This record gives sequence, C-alpha cells and structure tokens, in this order.
Amino acid sequence: MVISVVGHSNPDTDSVISAIGLAALLTAQGQEAQACMQSNLADLNPESKVVLEKFGLEAPQEMSDAAGKDVALVDFSDLAQGPANLADANVVAVVDHHKIGDLTTNSPILFRAEPVGCSATVLNTMFKEAGIAIPEKVAGGMLAAILSDTVNFKSPTCTETDKIAVGELKTIAGVDDTDALFMDMLKAKSAVAGVPSKDLLFRDYKDFDMKGNKVGVGQLELAALDQVAEIRKDLVQAMAEVKADGRHSVLLMLTDVVKEGTDLVVISDDPAMIEKAFGGKLENSAMWIDGMMSRKKQTVPNLQKAFGC
Repeated sequence: MVISVVGHSNPDTDSVISAIGLAALLTAQGQEAQACMQSNLADLNPESKVVLEKFGLEAPQEMSDAAGKDVALVDFSDLAQGPANLADANVVAVVDHHKIGDLTTNSPILFRAEPVGCSATVLNTMFKEAGIAIPEKVAGGMLAAILSDTVNFKSPTCTETDKIAVGELKTIAGVDDTDALFMDMLKAKSAVAGVPSKDLLFRDYKDFDMKGNKVGVGQLELAALDQVAEIRKDLVQAMAEVKADGRHSVLLMLTDVVKEGTDLVVISDDPAMIEKAFGGKLENSAMWIDGMMSRKKQTVPNLQKAFGC
C-alpha cells in the first residue's frame, strides 16, 4: 500500500515541503510514498506557492480523510491537527520538531522528533544518515522551509543544526543568496491586500487542547505592522467568529520580522489569565511583546503553563 505523507492542517511551508522530502526519502529506500497536504493548491498559503514554483516542485496531493490508509506524519503529532479519521489510519512514521502530541499507535513506528527549528532540518539529517542524495529541487524546498521556520535564523527555535543544514542545502540547490530568497518568501507571506480576514487568520493557524479548553493560535509574519492597520478590526471580528465555534481563546500573533517582536491580539473567556501568561496588559485586546517570534517556543508553552497543562 502507498504511504501517504501528510503535514498538519492549514499547512505552512515546512509542512508542505517536509511531506515532499519524506516521500522522496521513503521512495529512495524502496517504499512507495506520496506527498500529501491538507489543502488544495488554490487555498495553499502564498509563501508555499512561491517556493513550489521557484524550485519546480509538484504540489502534494490534497488529503482530507486518513481512514484506512498507511500514513506518515510530518511537522505534527497531534490528532486535532491531522486529517479526518486519523485515529482510524495506520500511522507508520512521524518526523517532527514540535512537542510530542496525543497520537498513539498499536505497533512500534519510526518516530523522529528533534529540538530544532524545522522538520526539514530533521529530514536533512535523515537523508545523510541513509546515505541518500537529496534531489536538487527537494533541497531547494527544504532550504526555503528552514529559512521560513527560523525566520532567517532570528527565531529562538533556530539551532546550529539548522544553520548547518542551510549551508549544506544551499550548495545542493545552487542558491547563492539565502537572504534574497527569504525576502522573496516574506513578501509573499506578508501580502494581505485583498485577502479575506478569516483566510489571513488561518494562513498559519493551529488549535491546541489546553486541559480540555480549545485554544487557537494564528500567526502572520509581517515586514511592518502597518500592513494590517486598515484591516485590524476585520481580523478581530474574524477571531471572534472563530472563537464562537467552541473555543476558549483565539490569539493572533502579528509578528514584525524587522522589529523582532509580536503584537499579540487576544479574544478570550479569561483575558486576565492571558495577561498573566505573558506578563503584560491588554489594551484594545492586544499587547506588544518584544522578542516574541515563535508560536512553538514562546506562545504555546506560556499558555500551557497558564492553563495548568
């Protein structure tokens, strides 16, 4: 049976590219594998579209239901972030760089989760360990994914291993200027003109279970906060609508990549708890947090502590 390699819902570039990378690795090792994603190409985030086009990569197949399939997961291990009926699938592998989620299996599987800035970094190591050359196009995609996830090395999640991987992958992919590549990606990622507010909220969004409370956290990486000034009220309204669908809180990280901080917008049943979690005061449902760049390392852990997870 074909192994369907899939990343998390609302896929970012790492989720999309790591599905392509792991499928390529498994195929090179003699297993039939297909890269998949929980999106169609039309709805895929603009940064990932730019990366696929730049490196000539075929978009992964859309996958919405995992029931009865052999699946490998990349960039997540939480059931809530997977396709429908993931619990009824046969999970054969996980490659990730986040906290371990609530996935369980009936048999031992390949489970590779490392404290690095990007799942593509883990895959780079796996290709080397297997003695398999990374295809040039795939290397380009993996390079872009690492630059995206580490915010061009500015994120606190970035490690020396990520930097080494970028150095190796840029050579394979024939990319001389990684700063220019990152800026092209940032222009695409931060483009907001004409995009519905709910689509912007879901551009890079994940739901988390905080001790029985559903909490959503989205992130928009911007060259400047002014980019969303005119649509800020619409974004807050979209957050309120999403929160009304059974969530305790919805947070949107408006991350200024140049200033290296985040304007954290909050809609919550308990705003005081959110204030305590981040040591700040909400004004008009928002607070500036200097140095906040990472949802994984700086936002979610604070929320987990506040909820007593």
